[in-house]
Parts: sequence; structure tokens; C-alpha cells
Amino acid sequence: MPNSTEPDSRDAALSPHTLALAALGWVLEDGDRAARYLELTGLDPDTLRAGLGDPAVLASTLDFLANHEPDLVRAAEALAVTPEELIAARQELTR
Repeated sequence: MPNSTEPDSRDAALSPHTLALAALGWVLEDGDRAARYLELTGLDPDTLRAGLGDPAVLASTLDFLANHEPDLVRAAEALAVTPEELIAARQELTR
């Protein structure tokens, strides 16, 4: 029986930064999807790598997903979050 003082894994929500990085990893694991992301955002691999701590760069990943619902839903499933959580993370990063 789990200790009732330990938070449930769903209660310990990922930070927007961490969630965006996880989403970026999901985007980049497919070559065609990664190429589409880079093309649509105008980023190149070096700029992307340098911007991993930049909220605007991270938000671009979530924008990319938000603009293509099938990818948004698949990413959410793969990351064990809801599409709404991905959208909320994007909103937090762009404040």
C-alpha cells in the first residue's frame, strides 16, 4: 500500500519547461516530424540546441504541436499528459 504522505505521480505536475523539453524530444524522435518542426519554426539544429533554456524556443515546440491536433494528441499520449496540459505549459512559457 502506498504511503499516503507521498504525492501521487499525477499530483506532481511537470514544470512547463520540463514538459516542453519532453515534447521536444517526442517531436525530434521522428525524422519527418523533426524536419517539419525545423522548417516551420525557422530554427536550425544549432539554434535549437542553444535555445533549450529559452522559453520562446520551448514554446515553439508546443505551438508546433498545438497547430497540428493529431500530433498534439499523440504527444500527449506518449508523455502521459493531456493535450490541455501541453497547451497550459505553452501559455506559461509565453507569459
